[in-house]
Amino acid sequence: MEVATISSTHHLNLVRLIGFCAEGHHRLLVYEFMKNGSLDNFLFTTEEHSGKMLSWEYRYNVALGTTRGIMYLHEECRDCIIHCDIKPENTLLDEIFNAKVSDFGLAKLINPKDNRYRILTSVGGPRSYLAPEWLANLPITSKSDVIAMDGLV
Repeated sequence: MEVATISSTHHLNLVRLIGFCAEGHHRLLVYEFMKNGSLDNFLFTTEEHSGKMLSWEYRYNVALGTTRGIMYLHEECRDCIIHCDIKPENTLLDEIFNAKVSDFGLAKLINPKDNRYRILTSVGGPRSYLAPEWLANLPITSKSDVIAMDGLV
């Protein structure tokens, strides 16, 4: 489902899928190369990363880019796509720090005409980035992504 979802979406702030492998139980997605990796490398200090801090101007631009990508999924796609796993690890940065949303593994399609929810995959990911709707077993809406974005910047 992730391949079908990503391959049918095209936006400056969404990562581009280059190829995939689905052989037996092996699954592999190949995305465009993002020189600066994921946003979490610039927000958190780990053993591998020194936690290079972004200036407020860059942070603002990353937030805008991520928002534009999510807005495209919610309002401009043929079907409304709710990402359901917005977190710093799923926001990739290119060589000039343009933000691109990636990892649609939990994405949900919603038909805006009849408000029925079509679940494509099961919930996963860290609870800290989950919207309250997930935890309370309430219907998922585009607001779920907006709440999760609060933890990005």
